[in-house]
Amino acid sequence: MRDITYPPIIVTAKLAFRALGQRFQMEGTEHVPRSGGVLLAVNHIGYVDFIYGGLAANPSGRKVRFMAKRELFDHRYTGPLMRSLHHIEVDRADGNRSLEVALEYLKAGEAVGIFPEATISRSFELKEFKTGAVRIAAEAGVPLVPVILWGTQRMMTKGHPRDFSRGKTIAVRVGAPMHPTGADPVAETTELRERMAAMLEETIRSYPAAEQPPGSWWLPAAHGGSAPTPEEAERLDAEEKRERAAKRAAKRAQES
Repeated sequence: MRDITYPPIIVTAKLAFRALGQRFQMEGTEHVPRSGGVLLAVNHIGYVDFIYGGLAANPSGRKVRFMAKRELFDHRYTGPLMRSLHHIEVDRADGNRSLEVALEYLKAGEAVGIFPEATISRSFELKEFKTGAVRIAAEAGVPLVPVILWGTQRMMTKGHPRDFSRGKTIAVRVGAPMHPTGADPVAETTELRERMAAMLEETIRSYPAAEQPPGSWWLPAAHGGSAPTPEEAERLDAEEKRERAAKRAAKRAQES
């Protein structure tokens, strides 16, 4: 796949990381194969996860094509960029086309990234997983590699102001690959989530304590932070969904 935009974007991102004085905790990147199709399953805690999730494959020289919501492709600025990077547009109302594209990419030997939670977790713990990741990996016959990000939520996430101040630590932890068969997608998805939950716990524990003191809004309630519990986060998500539906209905009423 020809990449014109991706290489300079990577260089620019690394310069930005340096300018922001960011420190990186990278672990397990050797689990990403240097060639052949591979699907990376990444937790979703902030709006910049696309940028940092790709770092999991950077040591192996791979460029990750992320599956991302259609709204990013419809935007006047991010749309052309997403297409130039060969990311995959996901229409939540009809995911068949995105599934087909992902399979084409994987069978052509590309690295594809997917967020099994589908949306950002306000609690910063793992939400329930969709079965798409294991189904895609099984059908394409490629390894499924779990990836955990931590620290990205401190820059840009739901319900909090942006904070690109200097000196943050970003953790990227990569786990051993799974090889889903597709025989039982629900059970394999449960296994994937359990593996990633254990990785997330390890990542939070090994993160610099000085950067996540008790009560921090970016720290899960289960770890002494003030982030919403998973139950509270679910309620907030439901409220947001209702508000969006109401806005769409109002807009349609105005146009009719």
